[in-house]
Amino acid sequence: MKVIEANGLDGRALNALLRENEEGCIVKGCLGQRFLAAGMEQGVFEMEGIPGNALGSYLNGATVVVRGNAQDAVGDTMNDGEIVVHGSIGDAVGYAMRGGGIFVERDAGYRAGIHMKEFEEKVPSLVVGGVAGSFLGEYQAGGIIVVLGIGANGRRIVGDFPCAGMHGGEMYLRGACEGVTFPEQVSARTVGKDELDRIEGLVREFCDRFGYDEGFLLEGPFVKVVPNTNNPYRQMYVGN
Repeated sequence: MKVIEANGLDGRALNALLRENEEGCIVKGCLGQRFLAAGMEQGVFEMEGIPGNALGSYLNGATVVVRGNAQDAVGDTMNDGEIVVHGSIGDAVGYAMRGGGIFVERDAGYRAGIHMKEFEEKVPSLVVGGVAGSFLGEYQAGGIIVVLGIGANGRRIVGDFPCAGMHGGEMYLRGACEGVTFPEQVSARTVGKDELDRIEGLVREFCDRFGYDEGFLLEGPFVKVVPNTNNPYRQMYVGN
């Protein structure tokens, strides 16, 4: 696989090289270049270093692997493909994503999964291995969010105001969620392993990518969060 040195290149120049190597390449020395692999439809792109904001925005089938941390708005409006981050990630990962999957080995910042949506067979997924910041799943309209709490070390699995405005999709939080306050417009309950069919495959994929024990993680416990059909946020929105 071709190796591209990112040192001295801005985002525009680096993206031009990615498009010249649409089957994939390794990018070394990323340092804040924005919009890398935006809209790419094929190929596997490995990033070493720290790519800038909006990595993989509008991604449409390609695979992006980051050997380190990533910044904000990764997978913004992503349509298809996969993003794998071997580290932590900034704010607003998966903003308005409508397809594909994002796997984060460690922690996620604020507003992860904001405005996620789904349509027919397009069901996006976001799996966070560590903990997530405040406003997780804000305005979530579809898709699946999983937070596994690995290495939480006493930290809450999610920050303040999770699921604010959530009116679709599902969220699974591994742990008892002590100290987490959910809004009245969602339903949060502990579920057993027999109710984890929807996420078994996602947890397996996470473990395959990062080397964790699938059986151990699926032992849970898990709290499943879905919109409260008796008191939904949906009634506050205008249909379109």
